[in-house]
Amino acid sequence: MTQEPTETITVREATQADVPTLGRFGALLVSLHHGWDPHRFIDATPRTSTEYAGFFERLLGRDGVTILVAVDGLEVLGYVYMASEGYNYMALRGPAAVIQDLFVAPDRRRRGIGKSLLLAARNEASRQGQSQLTLSTAFKNEAAQRLFASLGFRPTMIEMTQDLSP
Repeated sequence: MTQEPTETITVREATQADVPTLGRFGALLVSLHHGWDPHRFIDATPRTSTEYAGFFERLLGRDGVTILVAVDGLEVLGYVYMASEGYNYMALRGPAAVIQDLFVAPDRRRRGIGKSLLLAARNEASRQGQSQLTLSTAFKNEAAQRLFASLGFRPTMIEMTQDLSP
């Protein structure tokens, strides 16, 4: 039996007051990826939360950047960070909205929060006149891949890494 979520989720633009939580979530995202593949992804350090917070602080209000948070009352439960990009010849892609990060607090997952964030990002990309929304996902993040597929994302690229001896 699946338990219904008890919170009332709202998605809104991130504010300066959200920055410390965004930094903490960013550090958790770094650690999560490092756990999947420590040779490919950097590990969090004691400074990662502060550095990630500073990164988001510099992005707030920047043209072409959207940072949305899912909240229950005053509690931030997750975020999505999306950037509008022009032609990207390295990715062989035309202009698009690109989801850079999606994160939901570990104790709040599987309650539709990630889906709400993605739908809000998609709506914002459409409002901005974008014709494509793209994202990348860790190969081992199968739960996220199922979510993305359920919302109409299709696989288009696979990154491959080879570790080299120093």
